[in-house]
Amino acid sequence: MQVKTSGIILHSIKYTDSSFIITVYTRQFGRVSYMVHGVNKKKSVCPAAFLQPLSIVEMDVYHTPGKNIQRLKEIRMEHPFTGIPFDPIKNSVALFLSEILFRTLRQSEPDETLYLFLENSILQLDCIETGISNFHLVFLLKLTRYLGFEPNQDEAPADYFDLMNGVFQKGKPVHVHFTLPEVSADFVRGLNADYSNMHNLTFTRTQRVNLLQNIVMYYQLHIPDFKELHSLHILQSLFD
Repeated sequence: MQVKTSGIILHSIKYTDSSFIITVYTRQFGRVSYMVHGVNKKKSVCPAAFLQPLSIVEMDVYHTPGKNIQRLKEIRMEHPFTGIPFDPIKNSVALFLSEILFRTLRQSEPDETLYLFLENSILQLDCIETGISNFHLVFLLKLTRYLGFEPNQDEAPADYFDLMNGVFQKGKPVHVHFTLPEVSADFVRGLNADYSNMHNLTFTRTQRVNLLQNIVMYYQLHIPDFKELHSLHILQSLFD
């Protein structure tokens, strides 16, 4: 069945000298892997530039339900970027977020609300001028809502954030997976921010590192087999 769908590039891996397997979060089918041939050829249906992390594309594909790797007929850039490829910080943030999404979006079922959130977030990253150092923090906290483990703020502000149960509380949890009061306060600040006002969040290097590490731990506790993030240290080094 030949269909047209929009998608967000999450990951690509070289299969042969001119072929790649790309993982795309599509609007119509959810997460799908596609075989792409002739990437390095002049008349390729998929130029290498289209495989950059978080590229938003429109594709003509041959979709066979139940097949592990689908076939791609043609691909076009739906929203050409004007910022991400040309800004080293935005590019590194995009690389980090694409790795996060590659490890979290594992379902093949489509989710229109999630797709629109991702698309809007990526377009915001591409065009923002301020608050870039906080973008990944706000994005990761907002994403928890769509993944099903958004922190419960009923008791916030509170001294401790229970990472295992996703709740703020006055007393210290009986296990070791919780944040101390200063990090808990930063969690609340991040949760209540959005892309329009995140430039008002002021964090020291230590605060930003601690908050990111605890957000990543929160993901690890709520997503099975959430592996080490290779791009994490690169991102942290950018804001030293």
